[in-house]
Parts: sequence; structure tokens; C-alpha cells
Amino acid sequence: MSIVGIFGGTFDPIHTGHLITAQAVRELRGLDKIIFIPAFISPHKTEIPTLSPEHRFAMVKLAIKNIPYFDFSDLEINTATISYTIETLRVLIKKYNKIELIIGYDNILKFSSWKEPDEILKLAKIIVLNRKLTQEPIDKDRFYNSALFVDTPTIEISSSEIRERVSKNLPLNFLVPEEVQKYIYHFNLYKEK
Repeated sequence: MSIVGIFGGTFDPIHTGHLITAQAVRELRGLDKIIFIPAFISPHKTEIPTLSPEHRFAMVKLAIKNIPYFDFSDLEINTATISYTIETLRVLIKKYNKIELIIGYDNILKFSSWKEPDEILKLAKIIVLNRKLTQEPIDKDRFYNSALFVDTPTIEISSSEIRERVSKNLPLNFLVPEEVQKYIYHFNLYKEK
């Protein structure tokens, strides 16, 4: 029986934190593989400009190319519209026996705002990357207790920090895989236009 983790996001760009977290989830949950799915447009980031989907997808492929338990999908990139998780899951459930949807802690706090959240729960188990909190939130989303929280390494790297470093000509060593760094430099990405 095939159990996969789905790790979606903008990946603008993908970074070492994404990879370390995904590896930890795979080990903790005993998943066969993790599939990285870059969004064409994230429904929660429609106002935020991003790099072209082609560049973001190419960097995901480079970042995971030598890792046998990581895979990628261009399912959302190919839709060329806002990427809704429920639509992605409806396609993937035809191929995999079980799906675990990996989301960040911030997303479980607003899960009710996702498209068809009840249907998402029918198709996938929600795995939340746990934050070390001193106390749980007072106003929990109604789906909060439906999720499974996993303790993964806390990696303080953000894509916005990487973009800022590039714009200031600061090195990216250890923040992104070497192939991703080369790609960013080769195409002169994240420079102020």
C-alpha cells in the first residue's frame, strides 16, 4: 500500500528548511515518499508577486533530484490558475492509497478558509508542522483537532529572507541546495528590476 506525503507551497525558492522538514515528516510518519507540488498561484497569496511557475518548478526539481524518497508534481503548475488543494487531492487519490497533507502551523489556524475543507479531510490526513508553543491558541479553527501535529526540526530559514539576501548580493551557502543556488545566479533571479 502506497502512503505519500503531499508538500505544497509557493517554493519561491525552495530551501534547505523545506527539505529537512519533509525528510523528518517522512521518517516520523513512515511515508513511502513526499511529493513536492509548487502552486501556480497560492489562494492565500494572490496579491503577492512571485517568480514564474517555471522557475520555481525547475528549482524544486533541482533541489530533490538525487533524493529517492522525494518526488515532484507539476499538477498545479499545469492548471495555470489558482491552486486549490482539494482539486489536487481529487487527482492524486486515484493514484495513491493514502495521502497525508503536510501543512504549516499557520495554515491550521485558518483551515476553515480553505476551499472545501471537509472534503479535504475525507481524502487526506492533515499533518501539521508543529511550532514550539508555550500555550495553544485560544481561538482554534474548527479543524484544529482534526489534524495530527508532528514535531519536526525548527529551521529558521524563509524564502523571503533568501530573496532579500540575493537582492543584497549576500551568499546563499547552506540556505538552499547548491544546484538551486547555481540556478538562481545563472538566471539572475530575485534581483531588483
